[in-house]
Amino acid sequence: MKQLTVCETDSPIGKLTMVAKGEKLILIKFGTWQENKEIITHWCRKHKLPQKFDFDDNPFELIKTQLQNYFLGNSHTFTIDYELHGTPFQLKVWNKLAEFAKYGETRSYQDLAIAIDSPKAVRAIGGAMNKNPISIIIPCHRVIGKNKQLVGYGGGLDKKTYLLNLEKEINHMRRE
Repeated sequence: MKQLTVCETDSPIGKLTMVAKGEKLILIKFGTWQENKEIITHWCRKHKLPQKFDFDDNPFELIKTQLQNYFLGNSHTFTIDYELHGTPFQLKVWNKLAEFAKYGETRSYQDLAIAIDSPKAVRAIGGAMNKNPISIIIPCHRVIGKNKQLVGYGGGLDKKTYLLNLEKEINHMRRE
């Protein structure tokens, strides 16, 4: 494969730039392509991926629909194909997070460290969250500090707060 596919989409938390390898999502960045072009190119180089990009919405129709449904509160899960790129430790953390942090719930970095049988790896968990290539899909926004504090989020704490409040509100409405 000689190039990756890129698409921008609007969301309630601003533009999202998505990158796919074939039909698989590999990266979501907050902001426009222009704002993220250098970061995305560097990320691709680091992971030995092509640094040539084609702009095409077609591979992204399903994820765009699923993101719209997520933001409308109509869906709590994502069924898209994705491919994660990271260290073995990061992959272990992201895969556990995908099954561990359910919609509308939060977990601490410590909870996640214990869940992967590395109870002393709390800081490393934070580092893995910071490198999560497909935020929202792999829900790192659901990971909070030990004392229920909102700490760190690649898109900014305002976006993390928005996502957590959205999920909390939707869960509350479903219970009524």
